[in-house]
Amino acid sequence: MYSGDHATKGSSGMLRKFLSLILTIVVIIVVSILLRTFVFQAYEIPSGSMEDTIMTGDMVFSEKVSYYFDEPEYKDIVTFADPQLPSRTLIKRVIATEGQTVDLKDGAVYVDGRKLDEPYTDGKQSYPLRNASGVDITYPYTVPAGCIWVMGDNRGNSQDSRYFGAIPVDTVTGKAVFKYWPFDHAGALE
Repeated sequence: MYSGDHATKGSSGMLRKFLSLILTIVVIIVVSILLRTFVFQAYEIPSGSMEDTIMTGDMVFSEKVSYYFDEPEYKDIVTFADPQLPSRTLIKRVIATEGQTVDLKDGAVYVDGRKLDEPYTDGKQSYPLRNASGVDITYPYTVPAGCIWVMGDNRGNSQDSRYFGAIPVDTVTGKAVFKYWPFDHAGALE
């Protein structure tokens, strides 16, 4: 009888360890989902539209907490649902916010009549683009209420608000704040 009790205690201990392991895995999965849904998201950059700030293949973190309390601002790098294909996420820089007027003159961007100082473009010119189907953009363009105007830093290789128009703020999924891969280019995004 003694050996049977010992076997029962052994299998009970194994069951407890197994359940503890399962519980730990479930907690890790739930915490990961909550963090990804409400705090931050990792993205791999698929195109050169933000070069040289963010290169093709770079990995960045986009945090979500800031925009629970505030709206996107000029120079923020934001992730958002592509207006043409909402299941795809894009990343661009905020150039103007609601009520501001954007104009493109002689390869430069003007907001509310002032030429922007844009060192992040490395001197790349900013010209109007052919608009997406069903989109009509004429300059000067006033950003509608509840929207922002976004542009890629690589102005010659970016389909942005010049193509699809201003985007609704409620499509913004986060603020890109940190490049973590490759390690030799890791650092805060500005």
